[in-house]
Formats: sequence, structure tokens, C-alpha cells
Amino acid sequence: MAKRDYYEVLGVEKNANADEIKKAYRKAAIKYHPDKNPGDKEAEEKFKEAAEAYDVLSDQNKRARYDQFGHAGMDGMGGGQGGFGGGFSMDDIFRNFGDIFGGHFGGFGGFGGFGQQGGGHRVNRGSDLRVKVKLTLKEISEGTTKKLKINKLVACDKCGGTGAKDSDSYSTCPNCNGSGYVTEIVNSFFGRAQTQRVCPTCHGEGKVVTKPCDKCHGEGAVRGEEVVEIRIPAGVGEGMQLSVSGKGNAARHGGVNGDLLVVIEEEHNPELVRDGNDLLHNLTIPVTTAILGGTVEVPTIDSRAKIKIAAGTQAGKVLRLKGKGLPDVNGYGRGDILVVVDVAIPTKLNSEEKKLLEKLAEQPNFKSVNTPRGEQNIFDRMRNFFG
Repeated sequence: MAKRDYYEVLGVEKNANADEIKKAYRKAAIKYHPDKNPGDKEAEEKFKEAAEAYDVLSDQNKRARYDQFGHAGMDGMGGGQGGFGGGFSMDDIFRNFGDIFGGHFGGFGGFGGFGQQGGGHRVNRGSDLRVKVKLTLKEISEGTTKKLKINKLVACDKCGGTGAKDSDSYSTCPNCNGSGYVTEIVNSFFGRAQTQRVCPTCHGEGKVVTKPCDKCHGEGAVRGEEVVEIRIPAGVGEGMQLSVSGKGNAARHGGVNGDLLVVIEEEHNPELVRDGNDLLHNLTIPVTTAILGGTVEVPTIDSRAKIKIAAGTQAGKVLRLKGKGLPDVNGYGRGDILVVVDVAIPTKLNSEEKKLLEKLAEQPNFKSVNTPRGEQNIFDRMRNFFG
């Protein structure tokens, strides 16, 4: 079944700001919350659908890519295809978006169900990293694999990322008694409600480290490096961003790693200029070739090609090499190479060349041309360039 437009799912306009998107998601999440609709599979799917839409539209980079490419542009971005609707569980949704209600999602209005699964403990998440990768036209045309050495926070190898000296170095958090959350009763627009927020003492983990690891000092992560292999699809463009899940900074106390965000840069090509999926080449030919015709070489992405210049070719003529451009990132065919012809007029002539041209000027085919200012001898016009 085709996915619905994310703006339609949340009932907002395409120019909606972050607050409007957040409020719309909160409204939808309350309406379709599993605890409010027990056993209702349709409500559960709409709950997931709203979370998927919010995941994309609340993220500036994902939203920009979605606005440009639609659902097809969400591959590998952690939203849309392969996002909440496809592989994430209810626990993932509550863990990622619990703060939207000012605390633990499952605690809103007593709807505890799914939000309390797995003990309800908060899972730390590492920060994302952003790197730039410069690609040649050939790499963009074919797709490529890059190996990058990334300096980042990695899990401490001495404590395994836990931050504790050993398995006996923990104690139950005294502030939340191990739940990871503290409960409050508040009055809201929806009435009197019980809300939960992350425990400030243990940061939602339900336990505290009493004997920290002497290498990472209780953090569970240390500075290190990792070689990451990244597959870049064909057709990507300048400024496009790819996301590699779990390859960002390691989290505190063995949590979930952040993501690695790969920003594409295009290497300058002196002969070919990109225009969408097309490539432009400015070809300058001698005036004799423009008049008589001939064969010339032009660059392609990975080699050179010979093309014919018809006799009488005018400056500004565009010749097309069909299918020799770049592939569409979504797989919708390839662009072309557009060769824009310019004619080189000589700036200096010797006496013999001038006499030859003057003789040609008397021939019928060279007698006159139409110009915005009336008829004029073509060689009279060219004399402006002669020394």
C-alpha cells in the first residue's frame, strides 16, 4: 500500500513550523495511543504512521530531503522506508519521542502500557557525526564505496562501555527507586494528568555507578577511531546527505550509538558542468569548421567521444549526446551531455589571409546575412575582430 504524504498524516501545511508539527504529532499520538485503543490494529498503525511522519518532519535534514524527493528519498535516512512503520517497535517510538509530553511518553494521563515495556528505563544515545565526502563525476555516475577513518567516541574496551569497574559497581538509584522516572501530577488542557519525567539523578537508567571504570572515568566511552565503509549510490548531488545508522559517537553507559551523516561534495570538472542530471560542455570551433563542417572530440564522463559538426553550424547551436549524462538518484533514467557550440573568430590576419577573405566576400553565399540592423556583409562584421 502506498505511503500517505507525511504532511497529510499530521494534518499540517507544507510550510508548517517546528512547533506546529510537534503539536500536530502530539494530538495524533494521543488520539491513536495503544492504551487508549486497546486491540485496535488500525489505531496502532496510525500511531506508528504519525510517529514515522514526525520522525522525518521534525528533522531539518530529513524534511529537506523528503520535500525534494518524497518517500523515495528516505532510503537509508532512518525515516520513511525502513523507518518506524517498517522495522521499529513501539518501544522505539516511546523511547525516541517520550519527551514530547514533557516526560516519559507512556505516563501521559495514565497510559502506561507500551511505554513501560522493558522496565521503562531510558536508553542513552550518542551524538551524530557529520563528514564531507568529495566525489568525481565518474564516482557519481557509477556509485562508489568509500572507506573513511572517523575520529569519534567509541565504547570503552576495559569496561565494555558500561562505565562501571565491575558487575558489582552498581546500586539502585535512590531518587527513582530504579524506575528511571519520577512521577508528577499536573493540571493541563486535557484535565488532571499523571506525567513522568526522566530522573535527574540517574538520567533514566534506574541505577548509578558506585565504582567507575578507571579508563573512561565512568562514562563508558573514550576517544578513538573507526574505519567506516560507506556505499554511496549513483546519481547523488552536491549537498545531499546520507545517513549511516549507528556509526556516530558511542553513548554513555552502553547506550545506542549516534549516526554518521555523510554530506556529498562534487569535485570540480574543468570540462563538464553539471545541470541536474545533464552535463554541459562549451565547445569552441574554428570559423572554418563552422562553415565547412568536420569532426571534433568532446569529453564524456570517463573518456572522449567524436561528434560531427554540420556545415554551416551557427554559434549557440546545442548538440546532444543522449544518455551520456548522470543517472537519476531515484533510478529514473540518465541525463544527456549538451554540447554548446561557440565559433572562434580570428583576431589577427596577415595580408594574404585578408585578400583571400575579401575574395570570398564577393561570392554569393557570403554576400549578406540578416541582422537586427538589416543586411550586412558577413566579412564586414568579422573585420571588427581583425587586427
